[in-house]
Amino acid sequence: MEAYTLSLIGLLVLSLLSVCLAIYSGASKGRAGVLSGPVIPANDDNLLYRIDRVHMNSVEALVPFVVPAILAILVGVEPMMLAALVWGQIAIRLLHLTVYLRGGKAAKGGNLRTILYVSGALVTLSLVVVTGWTILL
Repeated sequence: MEAYTLSLIGLLVLSLLSVCLAIYSGASKGRAGVLSGPVIPANDDNLLYRIDRVHMNSVEALVPFVVPAILAILVGVEPMMLAALVWGQIAIRLLHLTVYLRGGKAAKGGNLRTILYVSGALVTLSLVVVTGWTILL
């Protein structure tokens, strides 16, 4: 298990990031006097909406990544390859949330934010393929 220390720490970082964003979203809604749930108006010019969406995006991306990462450890995927995928995902998620929270043109759908989200999905897909390949070998 020691060989997977970097990956395990990375998975904890991804989980912590999601928890921190949940706290940030809830606190932001509380300061604005908004109840929990969807933010109105639902558009990228609304900072509160972007904060909420960044949190939801992190939650949406977490489980599909963490499950195959744990399976990768169980089936013995090469530790440095797994660590590279995990920390690559962390870098993409951090860039994604930074771009989204800053707002502006890059945060609009179809721009840099979307490229980063799709990049994270491709890393997840790569992890699934590598894990599946290891299982089959």
